[in-house]
Amino acid sequence: MARSIATNTTVSREELVAFLRPRHHAILMTVRRDGRPQSSPNTCGVDAEGRIVISSYPERAKVANLRRNPQVTLCVLSDEWNGPWVQVDGTAEVIELPEAVEPLVDYFRSISGEHSDWEEYRQAMRDQGKCLIRVTIDSWGPLATGGFPPRLAES
Repeated sequence: MARSIATNTTVSREELVAFLRPRHHAILMTVRRDGRPQSSPNTCGVDAEGRIVISSYPERAKVANLRRNPQVTLCVLSDEWNGPWVQVDGTAEVIELPEAVEPLVDYFRSISGEHSDWEEYRQAMRDQGKCLIRVTIDSWGPLATGGFPPRLAES
């Protein structure tokens, strides 16, 4: 049985955004006060401007970290564990209520499509005190898959 070969595919920004749009699982890396990384799994979407968007709460560690240092790294994963992934580096902003309501609507649409009752959704976001993290993509690595190096693939 042939072994799968690891791949790294360099892509343009447009190809990156097309790769990101259907993928909604990411590990967000922020920087703690002491300089060490803090990671958290998140559901994410991509907005109309090609920015990665994440719904959160203002009291979360990642939000506090972003207020001190907006530089982030995300590892965006495929739904299947062995599927392709990409590392994205960017600059994040935290959007608070009430300004966050409509961006949160866009966030929901980017992941799940239309809601059955948008006013109910908007009120739920206000009641929960949500915020939105919006990441402008600065750079990215190749689209990657796991596997063996080519020299070992036929062994």
